[in-house]
Amino acid sequence: MNDAAPAPTPAPRRARVRAPELIGKGGWLNTGDRSYTLADLRGRIVILDFWTFCCVNCLHVLDELRELEEKHRDTVVIIGVHSPKFVHEAEHQAVVDAVERYEVHHPVLDDPELATWKQYAVRAWPTLVVVDPEGYVVAQHAGEGHAHAIEKLVGELEAEHAAKGTLRRGDGPYVAPEPVATHLRFPGKALLLPDGGFLVSDTTRHRLVELDADGETVRRSFGAGERGFADGGPQEARFSEPQGLVALPDGRIAVADTVNHAIRALDPETGLTTTLAGTGRQWWQGGPVSGPACEVDLSSPWDVAWFGDRLWIAMAGVHQLWAYDPADGTVAVAAGTTNEGLLDGPAAEAWFAQPSGLAVSADGERLWLADSESSALRYVDRDGRVRTAVGTGLFDFGHRDGAAGQALFQHPLGVTALPDGSVAVCDTYNHALRRYDPATDEVTTLATDLREPSDAVLVDGDLVVVESARHRLTRLRLPEEAVRVADRAHRTQRAATEVAPGALRLDVVFQAPAGQKLDVRYGPSTRLLVSSTPPELLAEGAGQGTDLGRDLVLADGVTEGVLHVSAMAASCDDDPANEYPACHVHQQDWGVPVRVAPDGASRLPLVLAGMDEG
Repeated sequence: MNDAAPAPTPAPRRARVRAPELIGKGGWLNTGDRSYTLADLRGRIVILDFWTFCCVNCLHVLDELRELEEKHRDTVVIIGVHSPKFVHEAEHQAVVDAVERYEVHHPVLDDPELATWKQYAVRAWPTLVVVDPEGYVVAQHAGEGHAHAIEKLVGELEAEHAAKGTLRRGDGPYVAPEPVATHLRFPGKALLLPDGGFLVSDTTRHRLVELDADGETVRRSFGAGERGFADGGPQEARFSEPQGLVALPDGRIAVADTVNHAIRALDPETGLTTTLAGTGRQWWQGGPVSGPACEVDLSSPWDVAWFGDRLWIAMAGVHQLWAYDPADGTVAVAAGTTNEGLLDGPAAEAWFAQPSGLAVSADGERLWLADSESSALRYVDRDGRVRTAVGTGLFDFGHRDGAAGQALFQHPLGVTALPDGSVAVCDTYNHALRRYDPATDEVTTLATDLREPSDAVLVDGDLVVVESARHRLTRLRLPEEAVRVADRAHRTQRAATEVAPGALRLDVVFQAPAGQKLDVRYGPSTRLLVSSTPPELLAEGAGQGTDLGRDLVLADGVTEGVLHVSAMAASCDDDPANEYPACHVHQQDWGVPVRVAPDGASRLPLVLAGMDEG
């Protein structure tokens, strides 16, 4: 906080709402086994981060909060409230792993039954709630990109409560867990090298590790082992949670440097790392979608594959596929609209949901992809069309073999093309290796009892699997017959919103943050896109428009489904003296499960940006 002149006390807020208590059956992490109540945190500014570890937007928020957390460590306490979507995410050990994997350096409440989520009426991942030092809710923000607004609010709260004598400074409740010594720590992806060894992305340690053919003996590593973004030799280069790897035609290895929002290139002969694409900044709506590769922002690239004559990128952060063209050194969107969901068709019109794994078919005609948030196996063909082999959408998942139309995965992160034209799927949250055969259009299970498999490499008829949560590579002999497991089907644990039949008013509530106003210099500054699963759910109201409110009509005879809502608003700093004010894009995508009931709600409000609530 600036110690020069005290900031003026802000204007009185509206009627204040007491923050509900923090409860979670899974208990607390990063606190040295101590449990906390809001009363224990009185006098501190508390930021509740409702997240789930499958959600790339939630991971973006973790990174956004790091600077704020460090800068205001003596006044602010961030509490992660882990609120699972998938069944696997309700497992306590999985949450423990995720907290270490993503370097969460604040207390986390494990809330597997969504008790605190419901108390705070949260509707979307991620959501941030700010509680003042007296225990009242003062703001709630859905989605990512709110660090700037929260930073400003924290400054106001520090000044206000210091003046009132209600601010308590000091060390927070975070207690770091004991480090564990392993050669790898939450490895992400692997690449078979020409000599039979492996290159592995050692994700949590921010480096690449080269192993012998045994998959265990370390030859050498690339990267300083600390989070950062720097080119250079083996010990000078820095990565930030690298993931996908693929060999390029020129002998270098492309690396999806996920949290740096960049594509790097490693020369295995010299050990030199350079940057192929990305600026180190995250792409936001309105940014360039093509251009010189090192001048265009990217967003959480998770995997890479050489398909045709270009390097294809699974851009998990914006639900798209991009491509790098080495001929002219440019990047451009190759497929997807940024809307999150499962929609097939021409590449430019398709919807994806956090694509996280890529593999080119043995005949080179298909680019297979693991579309993780829709628990789907999909592909792009040579004609530029996107098709789904297995999967139905954002809210259906499980472990079920059989005909592709009935089969289920749970958040797969990796795909491996097999010589016979079939595909091995790292079914990550089912701890299984599965196989889809296009010839029979069926899914079978190859192996179970893996721990969060995230990638697999074909080696002499075996599959070497990256067991991410066991921090190792595991070699599996492919059995002639699949291991049979009991079918399991699930829907997201998030409760459906009961709505009345017929007319439904959708209102996306947006208020520009303090000191900003809507940017209307070049026309409407808002956008609303609405669709549904199944499409028959909506008789009227689907489509795109500029008004943030819309009258929907639910069709007769359809009793449940999911409303997909994507909203965007642009605001600029409201300073008449500034000729070139800074502008900000606020965007959020919602998947709202709804169930039609006679006494259900006739209005569905969704909050796009933070608003004072206290």
